[in-house]
Amino acid sequence: MTDTEARDFAREWIAAWNSHDLTAIMSPYAPDVVLTSPVAARLLGDPSGTVAGKKALLDYFRRGLEVYPDLIFTLIDVMCGISSVVLYYTNQNKTQTGELMEFAPDGKVVRVVAHYSS
Repeated sequence: MTDTEARDFAREWIAAWNSHDLTAIMSPYAPDVVLTSPVAARLLGDPSGTVAGKKALLDYFRRGLEVYPDLIFTLIDVMCGISSVVLYYTNQNKTQTGELMEFAPDGKVVRVVAHYSS
């Protein structure tokens, strides 16, 4: 993944979330995606914070948009890896977030690990 590809992905990802359009939000994810997040642990009542599969991810994201109707992300930085990116951004509460996203060869996101400032 090039720096330009990573930054383009980040801009599209942020725009999708800020639009609250679930179809756009879900478009980068592979059918077998796995997400791990402290917010998922809290919202879903599952201490593992793991969401597995695109359908479960859609349900989780839908729940998140219901709980946070004023959700908005502001991109701070993008860090590029070989087949991954880290998106560093703030949300509507000014919480800093870093999300590691790993990509399959087809360009779809297969793994997400989210980290939040306290």
